Amino acid sequence: MLGFLLKRLATLVPTLIGISLVAFGLIRLVPGDPIEIMAGERQLDAQTHAALVKQLGLDQPLPLQYADYVGKLLRGDLGNSLVSREPVSQEFAALFPATVELAAAALLFAVTLGLLLGVSAALKRGSLLDQGVMGLATVGYSMPVFWWGLILIMFFSVQLGWTPVSGRVGIEFDIERVTGFMLIDTAFSDEEGAFTSALSHLLLPALVLGTSTLAVVARMTRSSMLEVLREDYVRTARAKGLSPARVVVVHALRNALIPVLTVVGLQTGSLLAGAVLTETIFSWPGIGKWLIDSIARRDYPVVQAGILISAMTFIGVNLVVDVLYGVVNPRIRGGH
Repeated sequence: MLGFLLKRLATLVPTLIGISLVAFGLIRLVPGDPIEIMAGERQLDAQTHAALVKQLGLDQPLPLQYADYVGKLLRGDLGNSLVSREPVSQEFAALFPATVELAAAALLFAVTLGLLLGVSAALKRGSLLDQGVMGLATVGYSMPVFWWGLILIMFFSVQLGWTPVSGRVGIEFDIERVTGFMLIDTAFSDEEGAFTSALSHLLLPALVLGTSTLAVVARMTRSSMLEVLREDYVRTARAKGLSPARVVVVHALRNALIPVLTVVGLQTGSLLAGAVLTETIFSWPGIGKWLIDSIARRDYPVVQAGILISAMTFIGVNLVVDVLYGVVNPRIRGGH
């Protein structure tokens, strides 16, 4: 098992090097002068502009800038934002709980409903229910996030007025950020109605973000269940006179969950690292929106750190899934 883990860790080194190169290079391909954006409406003379360029090291050749960037990374220094002048690590720590909360809610919605629909479709194979579930799963997986989000906003927020359009909690509430997770902070606050407000703000973004994952979980659950239901031990359990619910839940679903859990693990990494569009549409103050705003401001340190951390989060989740799958299935460790 140790050799399997070391082999997986060794493959991360070139991956991280490649990600750091991408994070460093992509933002510098975006047109625009970060110094002018830092100045805002102030007019900088040529001397002041040149001094700021030198102060930030932007006058150095790109290889030297990259070497300085990597050197700081190895010391755990992500740099300071060019706009706020705050350490990037502090900004990330303040915003990351919002992304985690959104991803967790989306995952809960997707896994719960996805398992239910997948099992139901497998048990009613070839029926109208099965065809409907698979059709909806295909539509949900292929649906553009920005379009789906706008449609839900127009219907539930604008037409019905059931849910807020943006933010994490109503502006009338002054919630102390203890954990950074709004549902937890509002649940323990003294302000009446704050938790309900936070929950209503979370519903639509979580639904939009979790739709694609829901489709994947439903299709994988159905496929895995159909395979397991044909196994001899399932037929034996039925022949013993066990109740249909016990056969499905205890004997079939438990064994069908192994590939489903792998997919859920991979989707978790995607949700944590890829909520950019959802956070932008709903003005959700998480890592995705932070990155988009920083790209518009040419904030090099923030974009570099955001891309790198998001990629490392995705890789880290995938690594955990690989290790767990290696524990469950020893053939994976042997390379079979």
